[in-house]
Amino acid sequence: MNIELEREEDGRWIAEVPDLPGVMLYGQSREEAICKAKALALRVLADRLEHGESIPELNEIFAVPV
Repeated sequence: MNIELEREEDGRWIAEVPDLPGVMLYGQSREEAICKAKALALRVLADRLEHGESIPELNEIFAVPV
């Protein structure tokens, strides 16, 4: 998943994962914004899994024998 970064006029960084609506946040540094975006994206994906939603991107990560 791609993380888009932008620096605000006040110096803060904003990070967004366009593929996951709602995953957008600020960090005081570029690195902090990236770390926060990764953590929130994983929380969103975990929530979707817990609610039985399909996440095609994870098909390449997990292998379940048939």
